[in-house]
Amino acid sequence: MIEDIQLDAKEGMAKTLEALESSFKRLRTGRANISLLDSIEIDYYGNKTPLNQVSNISIEDAKTLAIVPWEKDNVPLIEKSIQQSDLGLQPITSGETIRVILPDLTEETRRDLIKVAKAEAENSKVSIRNQRRDANGLLKEYLNEKEISEDDLKRGEVLIQEVTDQFVESVDNLLKEKEKDLLEI
Repeated sequence: MIEDIQLDAKEGMAKTLEALESSFKRLRTGRANISLLDSIEIDYYGNKTPLNQVSNISIEDAKTLAIVPWEKDNVPLIEKSIQQSDLGLQPITSGETIRVILPDLTEETRRDLIKVAKAEAENSKVSIRNQRRDANGLLKEYLNEKEISEDDLKRGEVLIQEVTDQFVESVDNLLKEKEKDLLEI
């Protein structure tokens, strides 16, 4: 029973960590990265469709992404979606190829991106702590229903805290890595 609660908490915390990693991939560094465009969707025959499902996206060089739509008619839709995104990118079209050149990051932009990364990391830590709280709440419910003893409760809380500490440390490590990546010129 305690192991099940610990396992559930661990799974939830792992999902939080995955979400943070995904969020960090969308934060722009000085290099071109295909995942930068993951959040962009176009109106494809009345449905919001991710950009990577209607085109080929590749890295041309360190600062340029190339997008080749599968259908020529989608070129203006893709351009518009990129311009309207909160990424601050301007697409350049030549024929059927759309190029997105990533501007150099200024020191101020880097600092702003680090603030965003820290906020994302803090939100992840809050989520992990909430999962710890929920797991401990379940343990207390089992104690109140006399399904576990006081000793089992204490042991369970210690196990849950150890898992929580591991995941919070992982969040901190991911943040340090992202900060280093953002400050790299």
